[in-house]
Amino acid sequence: MINKKTDLEFLKQKSLDIRCDVLAMLEEAGSGHTGGSLSLVEILVSLYYCKLNHDPENPSWGERDRFILSKGHGCPTLYAILADFGYFPKNELMTLRKYGSCLQGHPEKGIRGIEASTGSLGQGLSISIGMALSARLDGRENRVYCILGDGETNEGQVWESAMTAAHYKLDNIIVMLDHNKLQIDGPVNEVKNLEPFEEKWRSFGWKVKRCNGHDFQELLDALDWADSIKGHPAIIIADTVKGKGVSFMENDNRWHGVTPTKEELGKALEELKGK
Repeated sequence: MINKKTDLEFLKQKSLDIRCDVLAMLEEAGSGHTGGSLSLVEILVSLYYCKLNHDPENPSWGERDRFILSKGHGCPTLYAILADFGYFPKNELMTLRKYGSCLQGHPEKGIRGIEASTGSLGQGLSISIGMALSARLDGRENRVYCILGDGETNEGQVWESAMTAAHYKLDNIIVMLDHNKLQIDGPVNEVKNLEPFEEKWRSFGWKVKRCNGHDFQELLDALDWADSIKGHPAIIIADTVKGKGVSFMENDNRWHGVTPTKEELGKALEELKGK
């Protein structure tokens, strides 16, 4: 099992390294989802380096926590983290989306460290609930973590799943919602208004906490809070910035499904490494 890190400077440096890897992968691939991958970085770094029980040497370890990336198009960030832990060689990152590569545009079960094939939006929470129920039936203590996108909650299946988790009082499931407020068609609240967002989740029987999704201390405090919840599922609504870390990408929905050119990559890396 990994040794967990809680040093904030370590986590900030790790998030910088992951952002650089993600941008390089996407430039090489020439396709993919830049903005939503960058908004995820601190959320995933918090999970994998601080909270999640997992073992890169034994990915099938029975007592591991399960992680489901429901917004599967953000997988470049997940791939970069898995490679950093040694689930597969880091040089494979540069094969993203290429013919014959296992690292395609959405996670696929069969890649070391990936628990389920995702990317058809709205399905990841259902998968997570099945895993959480299975753990309960087997008497296991492991938790299931699921990341949703905010635009993804347009899907009715998300709310059916939310009802189910509350009905079965699944306190071994924790959702983290990447609330970057933009989706492919524009601002989330213009496509389909989410508000009152926190109250919606509470009305479905969930315990809810909101935090800054780029502040490690707030994320870690929220994860500790979620661990303390009994008898209810928990959701952390993490307010994030699409394209976070690169000034000309932040809050610009053009970067939802656009990747940087070589010149733009150079500018982005120069900006990131100058921080």
